[in-house]
Amino acid sequence: MSDSKPLTIKRWSPEDRPREKLLLKGKSSLTDAELIAILLGTGTTTLSAVDVGKAILHASNNDLHTLASLSLKELTKIKGIGEAKAITIIAAMELGRRRKDLEVREKPKISGSRDVYELLKSDLMDLPHEEFWILLLNRANRVTKKFQISQGGVAGTVADPKIIFKLALENLASGLILAHNHPSGNLTASQADINLTHKLKEGAKLLEIQVLDHVIIAGQKYFSFADEGMI
Repeated sequence: MSDSKPLTIKRWSPEDRPREKLLLKGKSSLTDAELIAILLGTGTTTLSAVDVGKAILHASNNDLHTLASLSLKELTKIKGIGEAKAITIIAAMELGRRRKDLEVREKPKISGSRDVYELLKSDLMDLPHEEFWILLLNRANRVTKKFQISQGGVAGTVADPKIIFKLALENLASGLILAHNHPSGNLTASQADINLTHKLKEGAKLLEIQVLDHVIIAGQKYFSFADEGMI
């Protein structure tokens, strides 16, 4: 009697199984077929998930760009691919496309306080309460991330240095820009604003992070500590 059991990857040597191989040797060690096999999860009664992955690549002329263009109907014509697996492949290829689009977009560069204002005005301009935000920059002064640190009332908000430095370290920031809004429209930096800025600047020095500016947004105007020589 012939063996009718599926040709499962579980019977392979651990180092040849795609998931285990990824854990042992890293993602770059896997072939395209093995990566697709991880997405599929299972094969058929006669084909392993890797074999199905190879069939998918063969149908795409071994070109991932061609694979990304295949429709649900075209994918389900391949042996071992049902609707659920076809949808999984389409979703994975779409994520890859979106990541590529994001990489192409150049991160905004901060050349002065006006750039900070333009980047954050939509977040802070018309709020009825105060919020504190930070911009994280790389060595080229390009913004890598922006975060809302806190939200307060009409008269103020609390910015915890521990949270700010934690985010800066986790994201390997070289530069840091502080920002908050004044719902009242007052462009004057309070003593609390000044004290916090100096405190964060001194703390950042120990972490080899430079605090480049603190911008206060008040409606369609703004105040910059850097422009005023206060940082």
